[in-house]
Amino acid sequence: MGIELELHSGRPRKGPSRTTLLRGSYAHGDALARALSALDRHGPGKLGWVDPYGDTMFNEQEAEVARQEVAVLVRNCSDEGQRAALLDLGVLLEACAATPGSYLWFMGG
Repeated sequence: MGIELELHSGRPRKGPSRTTLLRGSYAHGDALARALSALDRHGPGKLGWVDPYGDTMFNEQEAEVARQEVAVLVRNCSDEGQRAALLDLGVLLEACAATPGSYLWFMGG
């Protein structure tokens, strides 16, 4: 199980046409899934919504809220692999929040 990340300039579509892809993160999938697995799906935050087995997308407004959650998770993280995954996620959330019309795609699996 792991979660890969892709930042897209618009709503991404599955398939061979990946014209909206701006940037991806594929190196921290397992660590990211572990870091997010403890979050409550029914809690107040956005990151609890991420499905480790399916796809989840955040628009720029959701990314802004989740970016603040990542900062707290990073401060409380003692596992270096998970910390690296969360820092990478934070960078992509920040880029998504700053790019109108963009989406951050969490690809679980």
